Amino acid sequence: MSAGTVPRGTTVTTPDTTPAAVHDAVVDPTYDATAVRSAAVVVRAYSTSFGWACRLLGDGVRDHVRAVYALVRVADEIVDDPRPGLSVAERGELLDELEREVARARARGRSSNLVVHAFARTVRRFGIGDDLVAPFFASMRSDLTVTAYDEAGFAAYVHGSAEVVGLMCLRVFVAGDDAAYERLAPGAARLGAAFQKVNFLRDLAEDVDLRGRSYFPGLDVDAFDDADRDRLIADVDADLAAARVAIGDLPRSSRLAVRVAHDLFAELSRRLAATPAATIRRERVRVPGPVKARLVAGALAREALR
Repeated sequence: MSAGTVPRGTTVTTPDTTPAAVHDAVVDPTYDATAVRSAAVVVRAYSTSFGWACRLLGDGVRDHVRAVYALVRVADEIVDDPRPGLSVAERGELLDELEREVARARARGRSSNLVVHAFARTVRRFGIGDDLVAPFFASMRSDLTVTAYDEAGFAAYVHGSAEVVGLMCLRVFVAGDDAAYERLAPGAARLGAAFQKVNFLRDLAEDVDLRGRSYFPGLDVDAFDDADRDRLIADVDADLAAARVAIGDLPRSSRLAVRVAHDLFAELSRRLAATPAATIRRERVRVPGPVKARLVAGALAREALR
C-alpha cells in the first residue's frame, strides 16, 4: 500500500504476516513517510559503507533497517557529543529522555521525534522486544562512565552495542519466521560483533585520546604492537567466518546487502592486518571508494550465480 493511496488518518485493518507483528489501527502515511525519510538522512550522513549496503536491501526491508540504524546513531551521538561543555550528567539526561521516548513510542505507535517514530514503527511491525532494546541503551549508558573493560564487561558491551543491532535487523529480514530467526541469530550476532570490534580497532586513537576509553580488555594502548593487532584481528576474522556461513540462508531481500557489508568489513580487517600497529594508533584505516565499488560488483556477481 503506497503512501498516496490512503488518506491521512484513515482507519484500516492490516493483515498480520507474523505472530509478533503489531499494527496501528490508524495509518498516517504522510507522517510515516516523513519519518522514514528522516531516518534515511541520518544513515547517509553518518555511514558511507552502511549506506552502500542499505541501497541493496529489498524494498520491504530497506526503510526498516535504516530506522534501526538511525536510532542507534542518534544515541551514539548523544554519548559521543564532542562539545566539552556538555557534562556527563547532561548527556545522561539526554540519553534517558531518548530511551523514555522510545518506550512511549513503542507503546503507542507515535512520536514527535521522527527518528524515534520510524524506529517504533519498525519495532512494532516486526516484534522487536525489550530483550534487544534494553541492552542497547545499557551499553550506550556505559559509554558515559566506563573507561576500560574486563572480559565480561566487554562481552556485555559488545552484545548491547552491536549484537542486538544485528538481531534487530534479522527480525526485519525474516519477517516473523521465528524458526529462521533462531537458526540465523548466532551468525547475525557474530557479524554485529565483528563490525564493532573492527570499529574499535580503527578508532583506537580517537577513543583513547579524545574520549579516554579503551574497549579491548587487557590492552595497553601505549604499548600497542603488531602482536596485539594480530590477536585482535584473529578474533574479528573468527566472527566474520562464523557470520559468513549464515549469510547464504538469509532471504533474498537481505542476502546481497548483508554479503556486501560483510565483505566491506572483511576488507577493513585485511587492511588493518597489513597496517603497522603504530599507524593504527595514529590514523583511521579506511576502504577507498573504488575498492568498495569492486566489492559490491563482486557480491552482485556471486549473487547472480545462485
